[in-house]
Amino acid sequence: MLAKAASLPADEVIVDLEDAVPAGEKEQARALALATLQRGPLGRTTALRVNGPATPWWEDDLRAAADARPDVVVLPKVESPEDVSAAAELLPPGTGLEAQIETARGLAAADWIASAGHGLEALVFGPADLAASLGIPVLTIGAGATDYALARVLAAARAFGLQAVDGPHARLGDDLGLALSTRRAVEHGYDGKWVIHPSQIEPVNFLFTPSPADLDRARRILDAAEGAARFEGELVDEASRRLAESLLSRAAQLS
Repeated sequence: MLAKAASLPADEVIVDLEDAVPAGEKEQARALALATLQRGPLGRTTALRVNGPATPWWEDDLRAAADARPDVVVLPKVESPEDVSAAAELLPPGTGLEAQIETARGLAAADWIASAGHGLEALVFGPADLAASLGIPVLTIGAGATDYALARVLAAARAFGLQAVDGPHARLGDDLGLALSTRRAVEHGYDGKWVIHPSQIEPVNFLFTPSPADLDRARRILDAAEGAARFEGELVDEASRRLAESLLSRAAQLS
């Protein structure tokens, strides 16, 4: 998987030391990740997800990350700004951080976490652990995500100039479910979505990319008369123009 990662058309490749690794294999996985990352980047952005602050592996993972120097360190189960600052203290300056919001405490403190600084670049919505923390009766990663939780994480990220990234849809081969999950993230305003298999990359990239028709409409809205105006059967005003500018900005970032 590590050897294949560099050839995939993903914006970010995440090497995982947390939930993907059994407890008895944590040290072996850490050593493999360190050796791999020290050989060079695995994609446009290379990230390492460490174990959470309540685990016995957290500090050793962060020290390994300091040696490996990935572009980004992903922090799971973040519940306070102190979780972010404590991690940053063990990492070289300039290391990007992404905080996963995936517990009830983390969701309640999303605004405070987003304000933490220390190189924090994004909030990542963690659907499975959050569903477990909230007691939502689902058994599939990605199921049970509520509009409230998605919107709260998105608003916290935007309030402090961070990206917002949705978690994965774990049912492989479920093209419709993946599309619906991705479309929901797009409609909430998220910047991207985690995938767990190469087959999911293309459809997720496609759905996050504004269509040529939407881009053309956005440009025509900007060309419409200033102030309130009738445009193709609907009212447009300065708020409409801000929506158009936002969509065009998203497209420019993806190009």
